[in-house]
Amino acid sequence: MSIWKRHITPTQANALLQGTMCEHVGMVITEIGDEHLTGTLPVDERTCQHMGIIHGGASVVLAETLGSLASTLCCDDSHYVVGLDINANHIRAGRPPLVTGVARPLHIGSTTMVWEIHITDTEDRLVCVSRLTCAVLQQR
Repeated sequence: MSIWKRHITPTQANALLQGTMCEHVGMVITEIGDEHLTGTLPVDERTCQHMGIIHGGASVVLAETLGSLASTLCCDDSHYVVGLDINANHIRAGRPPLVTGVARPLHIGSTTMVWEIHITDTEDRLVCVSRLTCAVLQQR
């Protein structure tokens, strides 16, 4: 059974990213499953640090985007979300060509949501684990 209150396709989700930092760094939403949201981020000149591996901040951008979008999809049209807190543990170097993030809920509440985001490399090795807490707010 799906956790989503709003139903969109990955194509529609990617349209939401147009004109944002997410588009600038090449992020793509690839899957919206019943209980997870998946996206990729290239590891290239836009997202690397000087040693040719993914910048830690780029991993956080991917994690926050996936968790925030997932939170939004868990809200009805009378609510919206904002990030409250994010942390990231960088486990190993993310190398070209890309990394993949998967957001799964730890808590879906009426006032807060907490998501765990695992970011892996192309060999499915863990690169980063992040946790995002979002506040759920009433539209005005």
